[in-house]
Amino acid sequence: MRFLAALLLGSVIAWCAPKGGTPAGSAANTKLRVEATLYQDAASIQKLIGQPLDEGFLVVAVKLQPLSEDAIRLDRDHFFLRSDKDGQRSSPYSPSQLAGAGTMRISSRGASNGGLASENRGPAWGGLGGGRIGRMPGQANDIGNSATIEEAAATIETGKDGEAKSPLLLSLERQVLADSKETREPLEGLLYFLMEGKHKVKQLELHYRGTAGKLDIRFLEPK
Repeated sequence: MRFLAALLLGSVIAWCAPKGGTPAGSAANTKLRVEATLYQDAASIQKLIGQPLDEGFLVVAVKLQPLSEDAIRLDRDHFFLRSDKDGQRSSPYSPSQLAGAGTMRISSRGASNGGLASENRGPAWGGLGGGRIGRMPGQANDIGNSATIEEAAATIETGKDGEAKSPLLLSLERQVLADSKETREPLEGLLYFLMEGKHKVKQLELHYRGTAGKLDIRFLEPK
């Protein structure tokens, strides 16, 4: 009996522990299990997707396991990343928002969901492929306690029709989590988020709010 209890405990510890030296976590209910791995630094992100991303972007690799007999509709917009540090809340960006033709501008606007909840009302901009995100002076906003949040909305300046996709865009599209997919089978892919400033692993939490209910995931740092 003691041997069985020890074996079960060991299985739980092995299941919850981060793998490969990268912060990870998981959560489940009766309908869905989500495993998530967080990539924060530029080196690990470039190694993961094969191309560099601008400063401020975080990548979360998710594995989704439907647990019910019925098919579940899974959507990228069912997820958002939140920071305890300042209340920022970011919804996943699409590959075309990160690496569409031309450059990407980021500006703050009031919104109820999607994009980045920002603490500064001034417009921001960023070049693709490693450029630093800048921001024009603007009125500060106390996020987390305010009824109105500020969202950084990405606007893509498209180039000529038929322009070839960049290597970054191809890599992001190949690895992104499939959108609006109804399935009974396991599904995995990447989610791309934008967060202003530096955030510790323990301050970040991935939230799922979808057809399978609610799940909240804290990331555990490797020991």
